[in-house]
Amino acid sequence: MSSIKNLPKHEQPREKLIEKGPENLRNHELLAILLGTGIEGKNVLEVAEGILKKYPMKKFLGLNYKELAKIKGLGPGKACSLLAAFELTKRALEVEDNNLPTINSAKDAVAQLQELRTAKKEHFVVLYLNARNQLVHKETISIGTLNANLVHPREVFKPAIEHLAASVILAHNHPSGEVEASDEDFELTRKIKKAGSIIGIEVIKHIVISNNKYKIIE
Repeated sequence: MSSIKNLPKHEQPREKLIEKGPENLRNHELLAILLGTGIEGKNVLEVAEGILKKYPMKKFLGLNYKELAKIKGLGPGKACSLLAAFELTKRALEVEDNNLPTINSAKDAVAQLQELRTAKKEHFVVLYLNARNQLVHKETISIGTLNANLVHPREVFKPAIEHLAASVILAHNHPSGEVEASDEDFELTRKIKKAGSIIGIEVIKHIVISNNKYKIIE
């Protein structure tokens, strides 16, 4: 085995990238830069080449943490670095998983809550979003008079944990047609936001919806 340092500088992946640009590196050379180091008996270029021989590019990019960490030459640290690089690339290219709806505004959220406009009873619904603001789950938490006692944070965040949500949007309707928030609405929002901050799941907003309008609780 020859060490990367023993290769001519123009053949070392980092030097080659600096001199010629990343577009002029082969796939295993780019992977070698991300890996950083090799293993006993193999330098990083050999490790990278072996990985890509075993896993075609598309399959490799689709591996999860457990699958990556099991590959000889990777391990937990390098698996995390690779997943972070994969995810940044997907976000930059605006790649969406399974055509999930993206929620970037209150209007987008309300579009997923149209049934609340005509509901005769008060419904409390939560939208669960991943780190790309894609809707991964939607759940009705309660039906009936809304107050801080009937809607408990554990009922809100249990589905968030199950679906690996990064954030949530709260919503409920006012069958009366008014969208002004009550004292109970403000108290409930405060209570759920506080719980979310403790467990690391952001409450983005709480929306009150009526038959023809909506309002965000600040």
